[in-house]
Amino acid sequence: MATFATSDQLLVIIDPGARQTDGESVRIAKDVLSAGAAAKVCLPEGPEEFARALGRRGSRRPVVVGDDTALIRAVTLLHRERELAGCVLSVVPVGEALTLARSLGVPTGAVAAARAVLDGEERRLDLLADESDGLVLSGLAIPSAPVRAPTPAPMAAAARPWYRSLVRTLSPRPTRLSAIPAPGPTRLRVEVDGDTLVDLDQPVESLSLAPATGGLAELTVHPLSVGAEATPLRASGRTVTVTGPDFHYRADTKVTGPVRRRTWRVAEGAWALVLPAHD
Repeated sequence: MATFATSDQLLVIIDPGARQTDGESVRIAKDVLSAGAAAKVCLPEGPEEFARALGRRGSRRPVVVGDDTALIRAVTLLHRERELAGCVLSVVPVGEALTLARSLGVPTGAVAAARAVLDGEERRLDLLADESDGLVLSGLAIPSAPVRAPTPAPMAAAARPWYRSLVRTLSPRPTRLSAIPAPGPTRLRVEVDGDTLVDLDQPVESLSLAPATGGLAELTVHPLSVGAEATPLRASGRTVTVTGPDFHYRADTKVTGPVRRRTWRVAEGAWALVLPAHD
């Protein structure tokens, strides 16, 4: 594990969402980083400018100031440019969605996270990659969480009667939240390194998959329970394939689908993240 000196040059990319959500934490992080190292600060206005800033980092060590989505964006961009293995990323989590950063061991306080950027150490981490070039950093789940129906905006009290009548005529009838079915049991074939763990004749309630250690992924399948709670099925392997009727899955923070088949392979030590140094 490599440690870093404060003389390192940093490229601090501040995601626009972080600036809008918590400007004070952004200011604190920028001050700490600028005081401890030679830092070039970039303020991209959107994903395209974010990508350009990361692509022009040169010899500077990139530091992403933002939420889980910003971190995933940086990892995905580097992966697509085939530069992920040779780049050491740092992140200062700022925003509302910080579950991924926390699960990876990144401090979620602005000062602690910035200090870890300056004084931490590089750790090589595994990830999961699928055949469509999608990445999973922390874990995935099937089925994905149910999606809530949007709540229609209330109509202004001053709206004229003819306008209200026209809106009711042209607008689709809102769907009640209770009418949206929650994800139920599904039939999936789950293969680990070519061996079938669960077949289509066994309905499952849920499945979770996550990178572990040593180039392996850990898989947990919860079969449909009838009466007594069914014992979860657990396995480890380098390749996991899921096949079945159209299914959605949540990978880190993103829901993908529907798909009928997906294979995830472990990429051992595929990326590097700066985390607090061990005492």
